[in-house]
Amino acid sequence: MTILERISRPGADGGPADAELIERSRHEPEAFAAVFDRHADRVHHYLARRAGPTEADDLLSATFLTAFEQRDRFDAARSPAGALPWLMGIATNLLRGHRRAEARRWDVLARARLDPAEPSPAERVAARVDATVAARPLVDVLTDLPQGDRDALLLLAWADLTYEEIAAALEIPIGTVRSRIHRVRTRLRAAVPSQPNAETE
Repeated sequence: MTILERISRPGADGGPADAELIERSRHEPEAFAAVFDRHADRVHHYLARRAGPTEADDLLSATFLTAFEQRDRFDAARSPAGALPWLMGIATNLLRGHRRAEARRWDVLARARLDPAEPSPAERVAARVDATVAARPLVDVLTDLPQGDRDALLLLAWADLTYEEIAAALEIPIGTVRSRIHRVRTRLRAAVPSQPNAETE
């Protein structure tokens, strides 16, 4: 278990569990600050990867404001891992409002150029063409994914949630999470052109 995993587990930092903090915050609102302190970095990291660093700060604020306002709806039985899946679910719902901007971001990433240290102009052009050609099928697949499939994939890849935590975050059965991830992986494998063996070149 990594240090990050240990400190993000409810109560692992020596403090009360998330459920206890949220329950206490119903009568002592300042108790919710400990939930923020415990999970803000991971939620912000996920939001920054999905929406960009500029949007992440606003979305983080909106996520925790929504969580605070809806803390009576937190169900500890559905989130035995603590508040993180619940917070990621709120963040994911807020991100749905940014879907068009996210699709544009994928397009920009596909056209981004890779700058090795002082390449010649011909090498830069070749590198850009290669990167664009290689990334385009992946970007197309990611852009065309149904929202639920994309949310499950990005919660797995960028928020580093388990299948159980993704199910709690999206409020769907774990079997649905497994099918979505399998479906996405199949589409991504089909989109990646097979690479020639480097030893035969």
